[in-house]
Amino acid sequence: MSSTKRNALGKGLSALLEDANTDITSSSGSRDAVPVAGSVFEIPFGQIEANPFQPRSKFEKEALAGLAESIKSLGIIQPVTVRKIGYDKYQLISGERRFKASQVAGLKSIPAYIRIANDQAMLEMALVENIQRENLDAIEIAISYKRLMDECALTQEVLSQKVGKQRSTIANYLRLLKLPAEIQLAIREDKISMGHARAIVNLDRPENQLEIYNRIILEDLSVRDVEDLARWQNKKPGSVHRIKKSSASPLPEKLKKVNESIKISFGKKAELRRQNNGKGKIIIPFTSDDDLERILTLLDIL
Repeated sequence: MSSTKRNALGKGLSALLEDANTDITSSSGSRDAVPVAGSVFEIPFGQIEANPFQPRSKFEKEALAGLAESIKSLGIIQPVTVRKIGYDKYQLISGERRFKASQVAGLKSIPAYIRIANDQAMLEMALVENIQRENLDAIEIAISYKRLMDECALTQEVLSQKVGKQRSTIANYLRLLKLPAEIQLAIREDKISMGHARAIVNLDRPENQLEIYNRIILEDLSVRDVEDLARWQNKKPGSVHRIKKSSASPLPEKLKKVNESIKISFGKKAELRRQNNGKGKIIIPFTSDDDLERILTLLDIL
């Protein structure tokens, strides 16, 4: 089962890269000649421009710094992919995180796999590559799915084949874009989980969605709690269903300082949460294996 899924995940990008309509390769000339499509060459950063179709809109500084350190030690293991758009001029198709981290690491050039692609094929490549290989948040994934459907004229069925996901999974992500902007932002900032969001989106009215969202934040509700609330709201609109939980309380001054120290040490998304009954938790999210290693080192666990 897992083997089948892994193969499916690679289908979208590889099919695009191997399509003769989106790629022109050349076997003429030697490896010391001018870079040609279909080859890997070391290209100076000054000759590569950013991908205008890049779907990822944010890169964590800590994660980039960790990857930069890895690149300093090990070099670039996986080349980025570019397309040739003029003499000594290229445009990034995929690998923007490696591209940015290499610059942070102080490199002057980067190994790049050279393709030639039209704009639509390039957009598909960038979106599919990012969906499959990067740790995008749920809203970024949803936006990428929507762009693939709208700008590349793909149906949900065709899209599911390209990215190796069930159609129902794609539909669930797309539904997130119907949520109020405040809730979408909370998903992007890891304030609520994908499970919370999927339960909220089942509510019929935006005001009810926002009401439940605020209760998640204030009362630290679980996904099951939210599912229960959503069912109750849809059955009895306007009524309030109480959950037997201790509501959250403002942090005392001493703990506010502790919370600030946690954010400084582990990142702005880390936080201390405490309820009226004294219970609570410390949340320390991480964005990559390198970021996890950094956190474990700070906790003196490694």
